[in-house]
Amino acid sequence: MNEFANESPKKDLGFILSLCALLFFTLMGIGIDADEFAQHAELEIPVWYFYLIFAVDFLMVLGIVLIFFYRKIGVYLFPIALIMHFLFHNYYLSTFLYTDVTNMFLYIGLGLLAIIPKFQFFK
Repeated sequence: MNEFANESPKKDLGFILSLCALLFFTLMGIGIDADEFAQHAELEIPVWYFYLIFAVDFLMVLGIVLIFFYRKIGVYLFPIALIMHFLFHNYYLSTFLYTDVTNMFLYIGLGLLAIIPKFQFFK
């Protein structure tokens, strides 16, 4: 039985707003990474770390864009990249990013609430 048989493939306001919230907190995380990059000499953070963390930032944004275009890979890519981002910060810099934790709660709580009914339209 399909509980979401009456669901429309149209991107409704809840879907758009949940992706905007995910993007907002993702951009906050990118801002933190940019601040760290600006201070990397004083903080003694190696440059290679920023290649790694900005690549993960790109994957997070790519995941949100793919979700917007109804691609299943984005539903899996975003949380994996988000967890990688959190773990890299925690392991390499010993920082606990509340933006990543909040973003994961938003993804599970709001994002999936908007994504699951539309998942049947994802390719």
